[in-house]
Amino acid sequence: MLNEKVLLKVLMPTMVFVLSSCVQMPGSSHPIALGWEDLLADNLSNCTFKPGSWTMDKGVLTRQGGGDIWTKESYGDFILELEFKVAKGTNSGIFFRTEDVNDPVQTGIEMQIYDSFGRRKPDKYDCGAIYDCLGPTVNAVKAAGQWNQVTILAKGSMISIVMNGTRIIDMELNDWSEPHKNPDGTPNKFNTAYKDLARQGAIGFQDHGKPVWYRNIKVRRLD
Repeated sequence: MLNEKVLLKVLMPTMVFVLSSCVQMPGSSHPIALGWEDLLADNLSNCTFKPGSWTMDKGVLTRQGGGDIWTKESYGDFILELEFKVAKGTNSGIFFRTEDVNDPVQTGIEMQIYDSFGRRKPDKYDCGAIYDCLGPTVNAVKAAGQWNQVTILAKGSMISIVMNGTRIIDMELNDWSEPHKNPDGTPNKFNTAYKDLARQGAIGFQDHGKPVWYRNIKVRRLD
């Protein structure tokens, strides 16, 4: 996992707001103290997927082909931290807060996984983007074959993403107030305004027909 000191330094502005908005009931634990847990079981028993389409070997989740893989549990406010690696030409994605795993594009949020290393001006389809909605501020993905570290923070209407130590996404979902339209006026493909999407749902890894690998997949609940 990303060093705790580095994580807190990079996410501190967002976390100050997040933690100040958390109401602590008497006798409850502070949300940030709940601890990390593995998102996926070693045998993938806590996931939904077509048998053989994904494997977990020595802690590495590998796409074999045949469909996406989804957590059986739902996650609302959380920090998701993992490493991923792509092959040349890989196009994939990490879905979260997905209400219907049979229609993830229209009912969840996708962080794009893409072999876009070297692109000078990344857009809303490049690696690290909230797909079709918001491009990363910089192109932080490494060349194909190298491991990348990413941290996704979801708290209420706020989404923040750090990739390889660089903060690349700060998104206020409430700014996406109309279907098929981004705040900057550009179109998107979504039938539901992002402000109206479910704030809780499954986390999933997309099979888009190209090789992709994940490891050290940890989650920390904030709700």
